[in-house]
Amino acid sequence: MVKKKRGIIVNFSSGWGRSTSAQVAPYCASKWAIEGLTRSLAQELPIGMAAIPLNPGIIHTDMLSISFGEEAANYTPVSDWVLKAVPFILNLKPKDNGIPLTIS
Repeated sequence: MVKKKRGIIVNFSSGWGRSTSAQVAPYCASKWAIEGLTRSLAQELPIGMAAIPLNPGIIHTDMLSISFGEEAANYTPVSDWVLKAVPFILNLKPKDNGIPLTIS
């Protein structure tokens, strides 16, 4: 990609990569690392490429069920999320380089 100066790198982060919450410090730390790594990488890429930290939003996953209990069922199921996420990701452009984005 670098040789061709073309391509989009998407690193999945989390809302907790941009904020914090009690009881999930290791998760927050790992997602803050993804945010920082991706935004730094974005500054090193040639024009025509992009690195984007992407917060998928709150999705009803097994991890959410463990963290939120029964309330997890109130959030978007993965099967619905992909219908929004795939077009969103496919529409990312080099102009989005380094911008922390969220699928909502």
